[in-house]
Amino acid sequence: MSDNEREKVRHILAIEDPQGQRIIPLEGATYSIGRDPRNSIVLNSKLVSRQHAILLRVTAPDSQYYLFRIVDGNLNGQRSKNGLFVNGKKCLSHDLKHGDAIDFGHYVRAKYYTVSNLTDSEFAESSGADDFSDFLSSRASFYDTLIAPEPELANNSEAALVRLASFPELIPNPIVEVDLKGNVTYLNPAAILKFPTLKEMGQSHPILSGLASSLKTQKQNAFAREVRVDGEFFEESIHYIPESDLIRIFIIDITERKQAEEARRQAEERYRRIFENAVEGIFQTSLDGRYLVANPMLARIYGYDSPEELIDSMTDIGRQLYVDPLRRLELIGLMREKGEIRSFESQVYRKDGSIIWISEKVRPLYDADGEVIGYEGSVEDITERKRVEQELQKRDRLLQAVAEAARYLLAEIEYKKAIFQALAILGTAAAVDFVVIVENHPQPVTGELSMSLRYAWSRESLEPLVHQPHWQNRPYNAFGKSDWYATLASGRSINRTIQEFSPAEQSLLDLDGIQSLLVVPIFLGSEFWGWLGFADCQQERCWSVHEESTLFTMAASISGALQRQQTEQLMSHRALHDLLTDLPNRTLYNEQLSLAIPNATRQGKSLAVMFLDLDRFKNINDTLGHTVGDELLKAVAQRLKNSLRAGDIVARWGGDEFTVLLSQIEEIEDATRTAQRILQSLDEVFHLDGHDLYVTSSIGIALLNEDSYDAETLIKNADTALYYAKEQGRNQYQFYTSALSAKAPERLSLEKRLRQALEKKEFSLHYQPRVDVATGQITGMEALLRWHSPDMGAVSPGIFIPVAEESGLILPIGEWVLRTACIQNKAWQVAGLPAICVAVNLSPLQFRQPQLVETVARILQETGLEPRYLELEITETTAIQDIEFTRTVLQKLDRMGVRLAIDDFGTGHSSLSRLQLLPLHNLKIDRSFIRDLTNDKKVSHIVTAIVTLGQSLGLSIIAEGVEKEEELEFLKSINCESVQGFLFYRPLPVEGATEILANATEKNEIALREERD
Repeated sequence: MSDNEREKVRHILAIEDPQGQRIIPLEGATYSIGRDPRNSIVLNSKLVSRQHAILLRVTAPDSQYYLFRIVDGNLNGQRSKNGLFVNGKKCLSHDLKHGDAIDFGHYVRAKYYTVSNLTDSEFAESSGADDFSDFLSSRASFYDTLIAPEPELANNSEAALVRLASFPELIPNPIVEVDLKGNVTYLNPAAILKFPTLKEMGQSHPILSGLASSLKTQKQNAFAREVRVDGEFFEESIHYIPESDLIRIFIIDITERKQAEEARRQAEERYRRIFENAVEGIFQTSLDGRYLVANPMLARIYGYDSPEELIDSMTDIGRQLYVDPLRRLELIGLMREKGEIRSFESQVYRKDGSIIWISEKVRPLYDADGEVIGYEGSVEDITERKRVEQELQKRDRLLQAVAEAARYLLAEIEYKKAIFQALAILGTAAAVDFVVIVENHPQPVTGELSMSLRYAWSRESLEPLVHQPHWQNRPYNAFGKSDWYATLASGRSINRTIQEFSPAEQSLLDLDGIQSLLVVPIFLGSEFWGWLGFADCQQERCWSVHEESTLFTMAASISGALQRQQTEQLMSHRALHDLLTDLPNRTLYNEQLSLAIPNATRQGKSLAVMFLDLDRFKNINDTLGHTVGDELLKAVAQRLKNSLRAGDIVARWGGDEFTVLLSQIEEIEDATRTAQRILQSLDEVFHLDGHDLYVTSSIGIALLNEDSYDAETLIKNADTALYYAKEQGRNQYQFYTSALSAKAPERLSLEKRLRQALEKKEFSLHYQPRVDVATGQITGMEALLRWHSPDMGAVSPGIFIPVAEESGLILPIGEWVLRTACIQNKAWQVAGLPAICVAVNLSPLQFRQPQLVETVARILQETGLEPRYLELEITETTAIQDIEFTRTVLQKLDRMGVRLAIDDFGTGHSSLSRLQLLPLHNLKIDRSFIRDLTNDKKVSHIVTAIVTLGQSLGLSIIAEGVEKEEELEFLKSINCESVQGFLFYRPLPVEGATEILANATEKNEIALREERD
C-alpha cells in the first residue's frame, strides 16, 4: 500500500436500528440527513435544516444528541415513502409523516468515525463484519458517539421530546419563545442575529404581529404561518406549550422558495397571457381525437365563440375538422416517425361549413413511461397565404402560357392555326370557359360600326361561340353595348360579372350562359381593331389583376400576329401584283397561264396571250417626269381591265409592258376583237396633272396551237409578235406566225458574244457603297457586273444576264465575279484601306450547284480573304424554292464564316416566319418598295413591318434604291440601319470606289461591322 493511500482519511457514519447495521462512508467531516436526498440537513456545518426536517434540539454539545421533527404540510397526514435518508441512503426502517419526531439515540444508534491508515480493500473486507463497530473504534483516529442514552426518553411522546429541547443555541435557524402576553422570553443566537430588534419591539415586530389572535383562532396547539419581514419571507412553525404557557416559534427563511414560487407564478401568468392572447391557435388533444385544451385564437380560427364551445363541439377531430379525414392519420403517422412536425398544411372546416387552410406544428405528449398520451401544438390560418400562392402560381401559369402562345404565334406560318392554338393555350392555363377575339368592322348592309367574333376557343363541353349568329355582324348599339366601344377604344378593359351589366347586355350574355366577362382592346398600331376576352360560365368570377395583365400582354402578341398577317397578306399580294397599278405581275400571270393551258386543252378550246407596250412612253417620262408617267401607267391599266371579258387577266410585265391572258376563246376573232377594244380604249385622251396625253400601243398575240404549246413558248411568241407589230408602224396588233421566228438568231448572236466577252475580259465590276443611315458612314460595298462590248458598247445587265442564265453561262461568269470581288477586297486591305464586307449576288442556277460551298472556300483560300469580309446574296424566290436545301447550303456557308443576305425581299411569296429558319445576317428590301414609299401608305406600312419584324429576328435591314431625301427620312424614322442608292453613291468603277474608301479613311468615317454572333 502506498503512503498516499495509507494517509487517506475516511469519514464513516455507522448507524444501527432494529433492522440491522448500515455503514455509510461520508465525504469530509460533514454528513447530511433529510427525508428527501435532494433536500438535506447538514450536521457539523453551517446549515442544519432544510425544507422537510427540522433539528429540534441538541442535548449536550459534547455528546451531540440529536432530535428531529418532520415538517412537511404536503404530506397531508400521509406517511412519506422516503423515510429519512443519510447522504441519499435510507437509514430508518419506518416511514415518517408531518409532525413525527425521531431522536438519534432512542431509535437509532449512530457513531461518527474519522479513520486513516485503512486501505480500500481492508475497508471492504471489514464493513460487513458483525464487530465492525469495534474494528472502527480500534482503528479510528477520532470517533464521536451521536447518542446519549437517557431512561426518560423511552416514551417518545411529543411532550417528552419537547422537554428535552432546552438548549437550542446550536440550532442555525431562529427559535423564539414568547409568553401569552407577547413578551419575548427566549431568543436563540440565530434569532438574535437575524432579528436584532425583535426583543425590544415585541409584538409590534412582524415576526410576532398577530400571533395571539392567530393562536386563539386555531383549534390545535401547533400550526404554521408565513410572515414577511423587510422583503424577506419566513415560515413560522408555532407550538403552544400549555404546561408552561409559552409559545415556541421555529422560523425558517423561505425567501428563496417564495421567490421561486413568485417567479413560477409570474411565468405561469406570462404563459397564461401568451396562451390567451397568442396570434396562433394553441391546443392539446387526446389520442382519440378530442380537444383537451384550446386557446381563444384557435376558437376564432375555427369560427367558434369560445374555446369551451370548440372543445364541447369537436369530439372527433379527424372526421369533423379535416376536409380529408385521412390528413389526421397522416399527421399522427409522421409524428410517430419523426417526432415534432412543422408546417403540416391541410384544408379544414370552420363552424359555418366554410373551408380554410391551416398550418400545424404538432408534437406528441409522453407519460413517465415514455408512452404517447396525447398531442399538443399550434395552428396558423394560412388561407390568405394560400390564396396569394395560388394567385402567384396562376400568374406563373398564365405568364408561361403567354410566352408559349407568343412563340407559337411567331413560329407558326399558318396564322389562323397559330391564333387558335394560342387561344387554346391561354384558355387552358386560365381555366376559363371561352377565349374570344372580336373584330370591329362596318355592318355589311347598313355600314354601322359593328363587331364579329373571328376566333374563339371553348371548353369541350360548350358550344363554340364562333357559330352563334348573335356574335356576327352585330352593331355596337345593339344589346346596349354602345359604351363597350368607347371604353375599349380608350385602352381600358371591361371587367364585370353578369350582375354588373345592364339588362340589355345581360340578355346577350345570357344567350351563352356567361356569368363573368373580362375584355381588353386589340390595337393595330393606333387603330382599335377589336378585342380579346375571357368568359366564365360557371360562376360570377372576380377577375384578378394578373388575369387582366395577361390579357393585355396576349392582346399585344395577337396584335403583332394580326399585323404580321396583314403585312404578309400585303406582301403576298405585292409579290404577285404590281405596286403601281395593282395588276397581277409576271409571276402571277405565269401561274395563271400555266393553269389555263391544260384547262383549255381538256375542254377542247384555245386561249390567247397578248404582249403589249406603249409606243414612245419613254418620251413622256423624259419630258413630263416619272410622276406623270406613273399616273399614265395606272390610267392605262384601268382601261385595259375595262376592255377585257370576265375571267380574262391583264398583268403588268414591267415598265410600260403589259400582258393579257384570254382564256377559253372559241375562235381567233375573240382575240382580234379584244385587241381592237384595247387599241380603241387607248385612243381616247388622258387628262393627267393638267396635261392632255395621247398614247398608242402595239400588241403581239400568240394563240395556243402547235407553234405555241406551253407558257414559255406562248409568251416568247407573243413578244416576238409585239416586236414585229412595232416594226410595222406601231398602234396595231400582230398575231404570231412561225415566219416571225426568223429573229431568233439575234439571241444566239448575243449568247455567242457573251461567251467571247468572258474570254476577252470584257466584263468588269462596279461597286456601290452601302451607307449607315444614322451616321452616313460606309459600311460595305456591293459588287455589280458590267459588260462593255467593243461592238455593242455598254450592254444593260437586264439584257445579257437573262441570256446568261438561260444559256448556263452565268456559272462561269458568276465564279469570275466572286473571284474578282475577293481579289479586289483583299487588295484594298493590303493597301491599308479599311477592311469592309463586299457583297456578291448568286444567281439561282449558281446557288443550286453542288460545288458551290467548295468553290467559295477555294476562292477565299486562293485570294487570302477572310470569310467575314464576303457577303453572299440570294433572292427571296431562290431562298424559298426549296427551303430545306437552302437551309443546308446556308448553314455550311455560315459555319465557314461567310455573311449571308436575302436580296430583293418582298418580291417573292415568302414570309419572315419562314426565313427565320435560315442563318441570315442581312435583309435587303427591294427597290420597288422604296420607290413608292412616300406616296403609298400601304407600301410604308409594309416597309415598317419588314424592318420591325426583321430586326426582331436579329437581322440587319438594308434598303435598296434610295434616291430621295424623303425616302431616307422615313427609313430613319423606322430605324432602318443601312441604305444603298443614288442619293449617296452610284455604282463606281474600281478606281472610284478606291478613292472614296481612301477619303473615308482619312476622315475616319468607316464603320467596321463585326461578324454577327
